[in-house]
Amino acid sequence: ELNHASIIDGIRLCKAKRLRYKHSDMASLEDCLVDAEGSRRVLIATDGVFSMDGDIAKLKEICDLADIYGALVMVDDSHATGYIGKHGRGTPEACNVEGRIDLITTTFGKACGGASGGCITGRQVLIDLYRQRARPYLFSNTLAPAICGGTLKVLDIIERGDVKGAQTLENAQYFRKKMEKAGFDLVKGDTAIVPVMIYDEVKAVAMADKLLASGIYVIGFCFPVVPKGKARIRVQLSAVHTKEDLDAAVKAFIAVGEEMHLI
Repeated sequence: ELNHASIIDGIRLCKAKRLRYKHSDMASLEDCLVDAEGSRRVLIATDGVFSMDGDIAKLKEICDLADIYGALVMVDDSHATGYIGKHGRGTPEACNVEGRIDLITTTFGKACGGASGGCITGRQVLIDLYRQRARPYLFSNTLAPAICGGTLKVLDIIERGDVKGAQTLENAQYFRKKMEKAGFDLVKGDTAIVPVMIYDEVKAVAMADKLLASGIYVIGFCFPVVPKGKARIRVQLSAVHTKEDLDAAVKAFIAVGEEMHLI
């Protein structure tokens, strides 16, 4: 549950049998692995950071179960690459399971500079297979040179250790505390994604519009992106936000929230 649409679409396209376990529920995952015993290949696919709730997958527990049942593990780390983990290497680093993940997919469109494109990295035998069999890779054009150059520069910065992850997370926690004190309902999490729960779809979209008019750019998410009755405003913090920026955002949220009788 709560995996990104790109994972779901990939599973549909490959026509593999799909078993879905409850969000971050390891007992549910183990039930699925038991049901899958006897299959030729079993792959556990998960987000590293879940894009709508902002929580981190239980990668250590997932890898432990994968070892027991002989499954592969794939992590979509798009919302973690570049700022999660001591060296910005994402959730496998943060969860101390580097080397236990078989495939990592990520994007260059978020912490890696906001460009487009992405990559798949993992065990050599699997990458060799993708180079021969992955139709979206085989029958598409390469990235533009400017995007490749910009992304390589970002990766150089990350490898040098100039990662602003700690500041990003500090900003997120500061914003969380201020918003909770103001009376907003937030989904718990420890990443740069802070979901502000509105629940009502119409109100979520209206609130996002009013915040934009106040100079605060956020997105209102509704069904089918999130389940019915779980509409929210997703706030994404960064290291370049100052305390003044965060205070201004909270002030705008409070003003709009009071106007719409949400707090």
